[in-house]
Amino acid sequence: MKQRMSGILTSRDLIRYDRQLLMIGKAGQEKLKKASVAIVGIGGLGSPAAFYLAGAGIGRLVLIDPEKPELSNLNRQIIHWESDFSKTKAQSAAEKLREFNSDIIIEPVSVKISRENVSEVLVEVDVVVDGLDNYETRYIINEYCVMHGKPFVHAAVRGLVGQATTIVSKRSPCLECIVPEPPVPEEKFPILGATAGTVGCIEALEAIKLITGIGKPLIGRLLITDLEDMTFSVIEVERRPDCPVCGNNRSSMKN
Repeated sequence: MKQRMSGILTSRDLIRYDRQLLMIGKAGQEKLKKASVAIVGIGGLGSPAAFYLAGAGIGRLVLIDPEKPELSNLNRQIIHWESDFSKTKAQSAAEKLREFNSDIIIEPVSVKISRENVSEVLVEVDVVVDGLDNYETRYIINEYCVMHGKPFVHAAVRGLVGQATTIVSKRSPCLECIVPEPPVPEEKFPILGATAGTVGCIEALEAIKLITGIGKPLIGRLLITDLEDMTFSVIEVERRPDCPVCGNNRSSMKN
């Protein structure tokens, strides 16, 4: 079993988190300290999500990414620096976050999620955050999280547009309900770094809300943000009865 934090707040915790304690109280901070969150993909979305979840005091962060950062990543993947090109993104991010918050557990996992390893990698986490750039892996995680009752915070970005939703088994449609057919893959898609930063921060907030119980997460709702004209729209989304993952004739993922 992986190590977890006890949830007992120290005097250092009370100082470090004093501003958010005004909002979530000691009980909320204890929930964050006991929680385990996986971020799959430590790129444009995963970078800000990782920083803000570490800053909030999530007790255990599992950082999953086998790729190495490249120069063309650095306009948006702010957790990686020019000196990190020989490391995996999971390792690079773990080094920064351990210096940023030495009081939490940071676990780098330099593997690509597949149907064969998803259960092993995600078995002991409470919430999964989507920092990916492809739907093939998103669908694998979506199915695993639905079948095992783990909240899955999804987001995607392109250019100045982003989307986000929170998938909770039996309470919301799953990702395949909302996106039954993946977009046509692009070898290289346009993106401004601040777009990923904005949406990645929204993902961090969703995870914090799920863990502490404050606010209203995007369960059954899809947030669409167009940062070109600074519009934010929220639409209600519904489960599809014929969805192969969460519908009446859903499939069963092997453990």
